[in-house]
Amino acid sequence: MAGLTAAALAVVGFLAYQASANAPDSVAAPKPKVSGSAPATSHDKPKEKKKKLPPALPADSGTGKRVVYALEDRQVWLVDEAGKAVRTFAVMPSALSPKPGTYQVGTPRQGPPTKGSDGVLIEHVVRFTMVEGVSVGFSAAVDGSMESPDPSLKTGGVRMSRADGDAVWEFATVRTKVVVVP
Repeated sequence: MAGLTAAALAVVGFLAYQASANAPDSVAAPKPKVSGSAPATSHDKPKEKKKKLPPALPADSGTGKRVVYALEDRQVWLVDEAGKAVRTFAVMPSALSPKPGTYQVGTPRQGPPTKGSDGVLIEHVVRFTMVEGVSVGFSAAVDGSMESPDPSLKTGGVRMSRADGDAVWEFATVRTKVVVVP
């Protein structure tokens, strides 16, 4: 009988070991902590993620109050009369991009949201030029999306978040300069 009991204990012990080795961390036994007297090392500290800074305002982007749109950086800056960037944010370019140059805001659309040239419901449309017969301007999708435009469609909406769309709508009134840089 003693031999049977010893064999049963050995089997239970083996199964317990197997279960603990395969248990998820959430139910496994806690791991021992490093003693408070041990010196801290750089390995003990969580690594800080470096926050990516937006690109600097392009030097050749004009003077005075303006909206600067950098095509390659997919970035927009709202620049006050003193030449200080008061806001900058990323955008999703339209399928049709304007050539680098200086433009002027035309009449923004007023009223309720409308469908953009890609069929997406948009608000705060701030137009500043035409490319291949399509109006090009800044807008925000009502659902907050910033999808890459379908290259087969002729779309002119430079998309941004709704908060950034609000800021452009308030800042870029009729006749405000829009400077497009490469």
